Amino acid sequence: MADLFDMPARPDSGPRPLADRLRPQSLAEVIGQERVLSRDGPLGAMLAARSLSSLILWGPPGVGKTTIARLLADETDLHFVQISAIFTGVPDLRKVFDSAKLRRQNGKGTLLFVDEIHRFNKAQQDGFLPHMEDGTILLVGATTENPSFELNAALLSRAQVIVLERLDLANLERLAQRAEQELGRALPLKAKAREALLEMADGDGRALLNLIEQVAAWKVDQPLTTDQLSQRLMRRAAKYDKSGDEHYNLISALHKSVRGSDPDAALYWFARMLEGGEDPRFLARRLTRMAVEDIGLADPQAQAVCLESWQTYERLGSPEGELALAQAVVYLALAPKSNGVYVAYKAARAAARETGSLMPPKHILNAPTRMMKDQGYGAGYAYDHDAEDGFSGQNYFPDGMKRPVWYLPPERGFERELKKRLDYFAKLRAKRQE
Repeated sequence: MADLFDMPARPDSGPRPLADRLRPQSLAEVIGQERVLSRDGPLGAMLAARSLSSLILWGPPGVGKTTIARLLADETDLHFVQISAIFTGVPDLRKVFDSAKLRRQNGKGTLLFVDEIHRFNKAQQDGFLPHMEDGTILLVGATTENPSFELNAALLSRAQVIVLERLDLANLERLAQRAEQELGRALPLKAKAREALLEMADGDGRALLNLIEQVAAWKVDQPLTTDQLSQRLMRRAAKYDKSGDEHYNLISALHKSVRGSDPDAALYWFARMLEGGEDPRFLARRLTRMAVEDIGLADPQAQAVCLESWQTYERLGSPEGELALAQAVVYLALAPKSNGVYVAYKAARAAARETGSLMPPKHILNAPTRMMKDQGYGAGYAYDHDAEDGFSGQNYFPDGMKRPVWYLPPERGFERELKKRLDYFAKLRAKRQE
């Protein structure tokens, strides 16, 4: 019985999809990945040196991962085998490795392309290692997820990660022109409608070719407008995985836009996450964290604004309650920024770990028993309300510990006032200790 993984493609029995007809026949024809495929790029340099290593191709859907892997096999005269981690189990992998060993004994190497490689578990990923090390296979894995999160360190140490970029509008236009040449006619779209079609693809070349194939099949008397195109085609859903890279990328963009005091950018990323289906409660929690971490006492009201917007969302629900969260986004972006307490808190935690067994000074310990009083607990404590200016200036750190200075409020927002108070108490403390 023939090996299913080595069976040749069936001869064409019907019309081929446009994406298949336009599949590049050489690396030079691949659109949008010049950065990695050029002679000075990582893949170009490997091919020029005729020293191709195992690879992990990381990038969004429709940017050419499978095509590049197939063409790399052609360039290096390796037998190409393609599997998907979704449909391949351990017995299937064993057959692949056995075939590759036999092929190697006959003088032919194997490039094993594993689509969705991040879906293999740790044990399955470990199973590739000995076959990579002894040269049985040259592994090319493809993933849409961050390899540093999803792939074993052992596997990553034996493969080079190649980052592929989503196709920009210029590259999508090049692909559209190539499609028109293949079809032998221009798309029946006005200029603005053509731009809208490219944007619908959202950086995915395969999605664009599928859209073009639909548009090219329409029988129309005159070029379509943007509105007419939108009526006939549904906009492709934005790529967003609430537990994957896009989730972390977009929340990072939102957080940094707020920290950078850009309300328009912050609203954009906030809206992108909502459009992608993000839970508004997650956003409410993250906004509250921003208020604490990046604004702090520079504007003590910021935290209250976040909590109130969160409560408003809980009462109103979606979509009305999302406006309250949007108001919090704008408030945070325009609030004065400070991480003074955050920095001081981390420094205090570090010091607490280092000096965790030191006792408080006895003068600030309570003495509820006679024995504790005899031990000196509470002796010499100065009651601040009885002191001049309501400030005793006593030491509250453990005996022998040098007094640190952790909280350094910037002169922004409300912390200007706090800095004045700190300076005032520092002068009084110095005066009491004279």
